Amino acid sequence: MTTEPGSDLKEQDNQQASAAQPASPQPPPPAQPPLIPQQSHGEQFPAAAAHSTPARKDQNGERGAEGTPLGRHDQFEDDRASHRSSSSKLSKSPGKTSKNPKNMQCKVTLLDGSDYTCVVEKRAKGQVLFDKVCDQLNLLEKDYFGITFRDMENQKNWLDPAKEMKKQIRSGAWNFAFNVKFYPPDPAQLSEDITRYYLCLQLRDDVVSGRLPCSFATHTVLGSYTVQSELGDYDPEEYGSDYVTEFRFAPNQTKEMEEKVMDLHKNYKGMTPAEAEMHFLENAKKLSMYGVDLHHAKDSEGVEIMLGVCASGLLIYRDRLRINRFAWPKVLKISYKRNNFYIKIRPGEFEQFESTIGFKLPNHRAAKRLWKVCVEHHTFFRLVSPEAPPKKFLTLGSKFRYSGRTQAQTRRASSQIVRPAPYFERSSSKRYTMSRSLDGGGYQA
Repeated sequence: MTTEPGSDLKEQDNQQASAAQPASPQPPPPAQPPLIPQQSHGEQFPAAAAHSTPARKDQNGERGAEGTPLGRHDQFEDDRASHRSSSSKLSKSPGKTSKNPKNMQCKVTLLDGSDYTCVVEKRAKGQVLFDKVCDQLNLLEKDYFGITFRDMENQKNWLDPAKEMKKQIRSGAWNFAFNVKFYPPDPAQLSEDITRYYLCLQLRDDVVSGRLPCSFATHTVLGSYTVQSELGDYDPEEYGSDYVTEFRFAPNQTKEMEEKVMDLHKNYKGMTPAEAEMHFLENAKKLSMYGVDLHHAKDSEGVEIMLGVCASGLLIYRDRLRINRFAWPKVLKISYKRNNFYIKIRPGEFEQFESTIGFKLPNHRAAKRLWKVCVEHHTFFRLVSPEAPPKKFLTLGSKFRYSGRTQAQTRRASSQIVRPAPYFERSSSKRYTMSRSLDGGGYQA
């Protein structure tokens, strides 16, 4: 993936691979042809699973989407047009909440449901707020996480750490949420328990909200490890016979499910909270929708589909079934023009030419949002280091680049952590009596 709209991936991947020969322990995964499983064996997910770009009416923000060809620099013109069309609707500056007009008060909802408040300069970049939150959480392996905010259309956006915050938050209070951005394929490779704990909190909310669908058996297993992590060993004298009823570990929780959770919990005597969380993650990572960021779209025939971005590539869902998969090594180029999103695919074993597949998003901003998510996921999981920005000539198109560390760089940094295991308190999980969202007020999926 590349931050230049419409540019090729092949040369970038080859350069990254050759530059990383001494540092990378393993070569990039081999290219795999798209998989088209039968519908009877597809992977299901509920409608509530889409949490990034909820479906919107087609006429909202569409401009000349029909028959739009794939262009290399059309994003530049579309971005300017989008800015002009939306500038009249959006306030040029957010409301001042501090006596000093140069500063703004930020409220960040953390993964345990609590709020962290701080003051930052209006001209500060997103990285400043992100670092403040990570320092507050005592989090070193922070590259898997990010900060989200809702725009005027109530769409979830990731705060760009390399861009001034005032250029991203155009109106309203500066309210944010701290979330997992890149779900590690193997959580066991995380170095610290505190990192795995925050990943567990995110996954618990994903399960309860329906974004991460589970079977009955998986709900009970994950629920039992959650109970062990928070309450410790089973004690009938202390907890009684219905202590699990206050926990929320499934969107449609039943009495039968709670009884099974209690039966499993009785077998975990002596298991520490960190061990319970590791078992939780080992089971959660096997779920088909683990770490998938879903976006509403339509295919070339106008059929409603979902595009899912994850560590391994781009997934296509229709009627709640996965119908195709494009692994990152198979993708040559991604681009967007107006509300259209395009991917160029390498030719298959018995094919001679490259192919381009187009999808229609609800509007231009949704197409750009999907494009940026793809750029970030490809860079983080596929490359050894982020691509360098162009230096000499004037470049057209979006200037967006993923500026953080890649997974390879993060793992190397994690292996060098020498501090003692930090102490932290595990707060109570989402309960029926508390009725709160881990994404925070206004951040429900």
